[in-house]
Amino acid sequence: MWLLLLLLGAFTYYLAQKTVAPITRTPLWIIWLVMIMPAVVWTIWYEINGENQPMPVLWIIIPLMICFPLYVWLIQRGKIPASDQPKEKIQDSQPKLQHLEQPSQDTETVPPITATEEKSLRDCFPWGVYYLQNLDYRPQAILCRGKLRTAPEKAYQSIKKNIEQVFGDRFLILFQEGLQGKPFFALVPNPWAKSESEKDNNKEKLKRPLFALGLLLFTLLTTTFIGAVAIVGVAQENFNTDPSLLLKGLPYSLGLIAILGIHELSHYFTAVRYKIVTTLPYFIPIPFFLGTFGAFIQMKSPVPHRRALFDVAVAGPLGGFIVTIPILLWGISLSEIVPIPTGENASLLNVQALDPRFSFLFAVLVKLVLGSSFVAEKALHLHPLAVAGYIGLIVTALNLMPVGQLDGGHIVHAMFGQKTAIVVGQLTRIFMLVLAMMRPEFLIWAILLFLMPIMDQPALNDVTELDDIRDFVGLFSLALLIVILLPVPGAVSQWLQF
Repeated sequence: MWLLLLLLGAFTYYLAQKTVAPITRTPLWIIWLVMIMPAVVWTIWYEINGENQPMPVLWIIIPLMICFPLYVWLIQRGKIPASDQPKEKIQDSQPKLQHLEQPSQDTETVPPITATEEKSLRDCFPWGVYYLQNLDYRPQAILCRGKLRTAPEKAYQSIKKNIEQVFGDRFLILFQEGLQGKPFFALVPNPWAKSESEKDNNKEKLKRPLFALGLLLFTLLTTTFIGAVAIVGVAQENFNTDPSLLLKGLPYSLGLIAILGIHELSHYFTAVRYKIVTTLPYFIPIPFFLGTFGAFIQMKSPVPHRRALFDVAVAGPLGGFIVTIPILLWGISLSEIVPIPTGENASLLNVQALDPRFSFLFAVLVKLVLGSSFVAEKALHLHPLAVAGYIGLIVTALNLMPVGQLDGGHIVHAMFGQKTAIVVGQLTRIFMLVLAMMRPEFLIWAILLFLMPIMDQPALNDVTELDDIRDFVGLFSLALLIVILLPVPGAVSQWLQF
């Protein structure tokens, strides 16, 4: 538990540094301490009482009720005005395209365009496409409000073309849903407004193939080591006399890297398809825990529309899941049936005696492979390849959580819009907290979801809705999340005879 708390603390500090530090003068260490305090309290409780004893509800709720308002108050107390906040550069990160229809706190805003340019801008809005009623100058944008008179996709393409003919690439053209349900346009200064040679240089700097390859090879080493030591059970001192014992960790290592790699490559190639500037997939090697913190890509330019947002988001979990299933089936066939554990040994982290009934999907796969040989009161001693598939299943579920900037958050945002996605994200946080009360293994998930920003980045065209096929795929991905997390109901368990 303390190791997980250490990892959570490092992740939380990084998250606060990226999202909170630029907008407040309150010392970062104080904010970080408040963020991590509930996890510290819960960890102390489990160290004293043991993981097999359910935590009292008040012990979970009270730290959140104290720390969350304190966290918000600390940020607001030292909040930096928007005009004084540091501007981000393209090589550092993607600029924040948050919802722009917020009340402006600045009493005086200097228009970023001249009176002549304003007249040209008004002419970019044909009354039969989008009837422009007023312009609102904000420190970070020019808001163009009016009435939509045609299909959102047609309106965006028409007006985007007109504005680019007048201003070139000086502005990004956003199309967002207003707080009152009326869509509006926004012109935001474009940090990518550079010459073609500068754009090409930036793209080359983003690739860094040797760096990506080096991280992949290092991750292969760390996951192979963890597979041999932590999963197979090879003593470290035995490597001195027989280095070939390290190869026993390869099934775990290759299986896990294949799952994580396909997940991120699916994101990568889909982003490239939509001409989104992005880095290559980077693995994160660590010499403990799973041997890796996973892999990631960073998109360095805005997502053009909600269809692209959906496609990039859903490609990763589905791509990884397609690889996970055959790896998991193969691994289950190599696994050993053992007596079901009891007491403190009954844990989702116990791969030496894992009860597959915790997941409806996992249980069905076990029954499909092992058939009548797997019966009641039995568990599985997972083969290293099955452990990789098991982790792949958990990674798929975590990424499909419909919260903030997780893949599931992007999917719900693309399907239903940003406002609905925020509501769904809040409900998911509460659900995970309730689930953590029943299964302590999910406590880390609940903490991560509460620390994660609830609002997702909008696409440039954040109004045009998805087609029926994408809606179906989105609902399938959410159903996949449910069947992974849903335990086997008693009636089904009897029908499957376990």
